[in-house]
Amino acid sequence: MKQTFDILGMTCSACSARVDKATHAVSGVESVAVNLLKNSMEVTYEGDESVVSEISRAIANAGYQAIPRMLSSEDTLGNAAGNVAQQAAQNAAHTVKMRLIVSTIFTIPLFYLSMGHMFGWPLPAIFLGDSQTMVFGLTQLLLLAPVIFVNFSFFSHGFKVLFQGAPNMDSLIALGASASTAYGIYALYVIAYALGVGDYHGAHSAAMDLYFESAAMILTLITLGKYFESRAKAKTTDSLSHLIDLSPKTATQIIEGVKQQVPVETVRPGALLVVKAGEAVPVDGVIVDGAGSLDESVITGESVPVDKEAGDGVTGATINTA
Repeated sequence: MKQTFDILGMTCSACSARVDKATHAVSGVESVAVNLLKNSMEVTYEGDESVVSEISRAIANAGYQAIPRMLSSEDTLGNAAGNVAQQAAQNAAHTVKMRLIVSTIFTIPLFYLSMGHMFGWPLPAIFLGDSQTMVFGLTQLLLLAPVIFVNFSFFSHGFKVLFQGAPNMDSLIALGASASTAYGIYALYVIAYALGVGDYHGAHSAAMDLYFESAAMILTLITLGKYFESRAKAKTTDSLSHLIDLSPKTATQIIEGVKQQVPVETVRPGALLVVKAGEAVPVDGVIVDGAGSLDESVITGESVPVDKEAGDGVTGATINTA
């Protein structure tokens, strides 16, 4: 049996490899195909529906979420898969966009405040002078807090897989941002102690060890990259959905010598199909008899039909023009 899952939480090839490994460890699983671009996975397995639940649990234990795609009686395989993937990609792009907006709003003033004295930028008097060092540091920490809050998924997911012995890109981001934040907080305590004993020079020196802007820049720039990635995924998924819509929903199959119209999702490897002139090829396959010219522009962009004969491969959604 085959089952398609939507996988949440994958960010890099290390994630897809871990999902693949966790799925293969489930008893009854025969083959696994993880698609990082579409955040999906196709599994071929033996057994009953309990295997699907075991796969979901195994992936959850690995630090990700697997949602089996369920089809209603009115949905074809293509429509359901396309709609689910497209909606998931659009939701992800919207979420990352909101995170980027919030991160940018707080990172810009944080960078200005922390680096302004180096570039000679004007700053309010409340942030100037050794006696105001604590105000200078605490304000930076307050500006950093919202950036960490909206991007907390980097920390929750990154440290989770790190402790499980399978670090990924989120783990590196979390470690870098955490180190900068922790050292900055340590510097704040040093500043507070120095001011308490009247050591303004020591407070000034400790203020140079505040790296809150580094943590914010790490999170914001990575989120910017995630935004571009999510937009690309959304566009790609949308294009794939349109391509799926072009595929015919039924196929003419020869069953025991009789031509029958069957739903495309019921076609299995080895089935013998008939594609007449003017019809679209329902699924990928190989020509066993006959010849024709196929319009493959939906796949390759080439407008000139390609001649095909017995033994040649054909792609679903292409059109038999002659």
